Amino acid sequence: MRKSKFTESQIVAILKEGEAGMPVAEVCRKHGISSPTYYAWKSKYAGATVSDLTRMRELEVENARLKRMYADLALENAAIKDVLTKKF
Repeated sequence: MRKSKFTESQIVAILKEGEAGMPVAEVCRKHGISSPTYYAWKSKYAGATVSDLTRMRELEVENARLKRMYADLALENAAIKDVLTKKF
């Protein structure tokens, strides 16, 4: 997936300009984005603040770490079960 040239905090700032009453076409022209991009961002980041987004990013990183830990432990557990069933 292509990486956006805007950070999440910049996206939130752009959306706040639109919410402040500036016409969407003008916001898009000012920042060099298309209207569909603006509305896609609006559906994804509606009502979010920068602190919410950083917290969500931290939770995603922690979730990925926990998933890796679980996968490692499940693999270890399966290997131990294989060894125990082969001995007896």
